Amino acid sequence: MSVFDEDAPRKKKTHEIGQDLSLLSVDELSERIGQLKEEIRRLEIERTAKGATRNAADALFRKG
Repeated sequence: MSVFDEDAPRKKKTHEIGQDLSLLSVDELSERIGQLKEEIRRLEIERTAKGATRNAADALFRKG
């Protein structure tokens, strides 16, 4: 039995802000760009949702 489990799922590569990019291939850079674009979309959706909630709360409390 091997000490290393070759069947174990591999950890998804993530981008670390400020990391050295010189060691990444063009494909890896493209993958990172895609991941970051997806994260930006996710952040924008959350910001919009929180803004709508805040606007609704502000409108509710202004009526009183």
